Amino acid sequence: MANLGVSKRWVLLLLFVQSQTGHGHDEDAHTLRYTHDTFSAQVGKRNHFVMFYAPWCGHCQRLGPTWEQLAEISNEGDNDIRIAKVDCTIESVLCSEQDVTGYPTLKFYKAGETKGVKFRGTRDLPTLTSFIVDHVGGSSTVEDVPSPPEAVNGLLELTEDTFEKHVSSGHHFVKFYAPWCGHCQKLAPTWDDVANSFRNDDVVSISKIDCTQHRSICGQFDIKGYPTLLWIEDGKKIDKYTGQRTHEELKAYVLMMLGKNADEPSRKSSSTDGLPHAILSLTADSFKQGIEKGLSFVKFFAPWCGHCKRLAPTWEELGKKFFGNDNVNIVKVDCTLDVSKHVCNEQEVDGFPTLYLYRNGRKVSEYTGSRTLDDLYDFVMTHLKTHDEL
Repeated sequence: MANLGVSKRWVLLLLFVQSQTGHGHDEDAHTLRYTHDTFSAQVGKRNHFVMFYAPWCGHCQRLGPTWEQLAEISNEGDNDIRIAKVDCTIESVLCSEQDVTGYPTLKFYKAGETKGVKFRGTRDLPTLTSFIVDHVGGSSTVEDVPSPPEAVNGLLELTEDTFEKHVSSGHHFVKFYAPWCGHCQKLAPTWDDVANSFRNDDVVSISKIDCTQHRSICGQFDIKGYPTLLWIEDGKKIDKYTGQRTHEELKAYVLMMLGKNADEPSRKSSSTDGLPHAILSLTADSFKQGIEKGLSFVKFFAPWCGHCKRLAPTWEELGKKFFGNDNVNIVKVDCTLDVSKHVCNEQEVDGFPTLYLYRNGRKVSEYTGSRTLDDLYDFVMTHLKTHDEL
């Protein structure tokens, strides 16, 4: 019952503080400041909500007034929660011990415990307050046991705790993003539509992860810009999507990847939805298997290469022409990716673009002619007919 009283006081105090918004607060007038020497002793006495920060951090500066409001709500009287902060530019050892890898990091500590529960929500006063009430007023333990991700209209929001296990098996199309990124904001409704299109498909999951909150995962996948869209299979990056970000193109890409890589031969023809997009992206891990059957016309390229950029739309059109043909694969390999460099060296690629034709996994020809759609198409058809006549 005591906990219920705490929760009620929190709601009343929140309403009071919100009614005072607009009246200035002296920064840190109520917020407790801890050092390495005082942290353990104080956290052992009461529940604590602690902000680990750096003074130069813009996100920390924006959170400061809200954090002071939380402190004004809590840090007086007999409330069972204290609001504190730790300057990691001064207390670097303490922040390292508390596994602080970015700023601000917000953690709730149960009285007497040294392991905190990381706050991962939006940093507004109502959300922060609800988080505190849930932990002070509830009976849950401090163990930070991640809940399995739940899809909203087919879209999964992943975190550092859920990402690795979730993508460890199966096919995944993942958006790595930052909330402040304009291109990400523009893509968001389209990404929702893509997820909704595959909400009943148990072969693929469409997900997203906020790189400002979950930096370790984004660092692991070498994310350099936002948004980055990766195709992941069984925990490994297979391809980076670089096409148009329309609903139709993104959906077609998923269907193409499933049709080529899933162990479902019928999916290629039965799941196209009439969307002609059929370029198979391969890496060193998937190259041998990807070209082992039929004719495979492979473009080895580099994204920065001007000739490659000019060829790209023609190569897409070539893929469309052979989309329904199970005997022909139109393939591309990005030789700048770490997961592809080995196969490019092995195939003796010494310039971009390099176009090789393979039959049942064996290299049979290098194409050096005109790169018009008609000439490329005729080249493939000539080899296809020659084989059929043998």
